[in-house]
Amino acid sequence: MLHTEMKIDWARGLLVALLLGFLGYGAWHWSAWQRAGETGAAYAARITCSCRYVGGRDAKSCARDIKDDAWMASVNEVPEEKAVRASVPLLGSARAVFRPGYGCLIEPQPPR
Repeated sequence: MLHTEMKIDWARGLLVALLLGFLGYGAWHWSAWQRAGETGAAYAARITCSCRYVGGRDAKSCARDIKDDAWMASVNEVPEEKAVRASVPLLGSARAVFRPGYGCLIEPQPPR
């Protein structure tokens, strides 16, 4: 009986150590992941906006342009504003707006 309890305590300790290691790793790298998510969202928003409003292509065609590079980004179009918003879940979002004579511009994000 004592031998079995020692195995359970050892396994529980290992599980706790792995969980703490995983959480520590995530906390350490969170800001880099967030910057990458914001960059990916900005890329998806600007490429899709340019495709739609500069290139005049349809949404399905534009989705193919970013599917390999920004596959985590979800893209939503606001046709009445000639704008595209893209977001990467939990990490970041960006909005690109078409401006005649300038093309599609990323709107600045408020500082964090």
